[in-house]
Amino acid sequence: MLLGRSRLVRQPHGPDACTTCPEQGRARDITQVHEATIEALAKAIDAYDEPADDHVRRVRLHAEALARHVGLSLSEIEAVKSAAVLHDIGKLGVPAHILAKPGPLTAEEFDRVRVHPRLGAEIIEAVPFPYPVAPLILCHHERWDGRGYPSGLRGDGIPLGARVLAVVDCFDSLTRRRPYRGPVDRESALEILRYEAGKSLDPAVVDAYIELLPTLEGSEAREPLSEPLVPRPVNAGRALQAIAYAHRESVALYELSRTISRGLGVTETGHLLATGLVGLIPHASCALFVPTSDDRLVCSFVCGIDADIVRGLVITPGVGPIGEAVAMRMTLVNGDPQAGFAASGISSVPSRSSLRSMLATPLVVDEVLVGTLVLFHHEPDFYGEDHRRVMEHVASHAAVVVQNARHFDQAREDALTDPLTGLPNTRFLLMHLTQELARASRQGSELALLVMDLDDFKKVNDSAGHWAGDQVLCEVARALSASVRPYDVCARYAGDEFLIMLPECGLAEAEDRRHQLEQTVRSVSVEVGRGRRLSVTASVGAAVFPSDGDTYESLLAAADARMYARKHGSRRAVSITSSDERSAAGAA
Repeated sequence: MLLGRSRLVRQPHGPDACTTCPEQGRARDITQVHEATIEALAKAIDAYDEPADDHVRRVRLHAEALARHVGLSLSEIEAVKSAAVLHDIGKLGVPAHILAKPGPLTAEEFDRVRVHPRLGAEIIEAVPFPYPVAPLILCHHERWDGRGYPSGLRGDGIPLGARVLAVVDCFDSLTRRRPYRGPVDRESALEILRYEAGKSLDPAVVDAYIELLPTLEGSEAREPLSEPLVPRPVNAGRALQAIAYAHRESVALYELSRTISRGLGVTETGHLLATGLVGLIPHASCALFVPTSDDRLVCSFVCGIDADIVRGLVITPGVGPIGEAVAMRMTLVNGDPQAGFAASGISSVPSRSSLRSMLATPLVVDEVLVGTLVLFHHEPDFYGEDHRRVMEHVASHAAVVVQNARHFDQAREDALTDPLTGLPNTRFLLMHLTQELARASRQGSELALLVMDLDDFKKVNDSAGHWAGDQVLCEVARALSASVRPYDVCARYAGDEFLIMLPECGLAEAEDRRHQLEQTVRSVSVEVGRGRRLSVTASVGAAVFPSDGDTYESLLAAADARMYARKHGSRRAVSITSSDERSAAGAA
């Protein structure tokens, strides 16, 4: 197929022709080395982008065959061969995270990708090829309809070699796995080529390629594409793997830093860190420790093997392998988890834990310790210097994120916690009560809401002072917290009032709990100076969902009414007694 130009007849260049002249033999050797050098460079570029063993050679062979088929001259064919393997060299100027992005590109990201043909052409212009390679690289993303880039050329204004390369590259890209999609089967790829003919691709070149493809595929079956032009050194494969790994590491680090920045609290940040580290550093367990008020570090997040054991680990700076690393602000490589557990006082761990090595890095912001990230592995001495390097890079990004997450948690706690008693506040109770009411409605279960008011509490402030009143409220809060179930919620409502939410609690049980809570408050006694102690009583009213109401407001109104009925129906008062009076009461 000639596409409007004569097919040139090539001169003999077989073995006999090459061996009759020493100059021709040397030229052949130089050409072979030249081509092998180009192919090696192209494979390195391909490894940086998205490695596929046969991609470079397949595109070169298909583009060469198609160039012959459409009647290009010998020099033009050589230009197509070189451009076929070097057409993506400009991607070295595109950020790796954009090339490997699994989802759609933003407009800004696509603009960064669009520069690679021009960058590639500028790089190749500096190479003294004896044939025009740079123009083909520059134009391989131009479209037949003029909507391509970088110059918006259309139709025959695009060099024929670039149109050949565009068709071959399109087909091969469709049938390869890409970061943003899986491979397309052969027939679907051909349908896409036919659809793009006259749009992005030269229709005549598309027809020529579809006609030629069965012959090319037949030759691939007879001669595997993986055979290089010249024997490849054994370590070349390792070199390409190193390039590919470096690329994946760069992308993974970028994605990790971008992902963890979305975290809000410490727990969410720990989960995002553990997820992001999966592709960077192998580990059996991942844990994030944060400092407490006594300068020790406790586990705020853990996932993986033996998570229940790791969760109990407490790090004291200077004590145990992790503690020493924290004190010295250094990364611990291949520490012994058993020694860490022993330093934390966790007993009988060696017989239960399969963890045998760990990698721990302090998280520091402006010389202040904000946390420690620890990875565990079940193999002894598993971690090496590469793991340390990556871990410290992660820590440099994670430290500020963890610091912000701690501030967020503190702000969230302050917003949902009563500052005096430390109990949840009304906002917190309302959030959980709304969820529990919805759950009870779905499951057909009951829920009780109790309203408690301290009797004559104004007399406490009047007789003993506001400081004493605050002490009473704090002691009552501690007593209530100790007397409710772990899944109940006890909150300070306002002033001297408290609300208690009891999921899965009916009327009879609510009455029992009401009586118990009143007795709990009676047992509270606060010293107010000079041997005097202050005691209070409380009135409690209960309402049950759904019999007393199906909303927060209706339950609160019913419980509040019953609380006031109890308050006015019995004698309750503040009591202040001296030590002598208590002794006399005890003797009586």
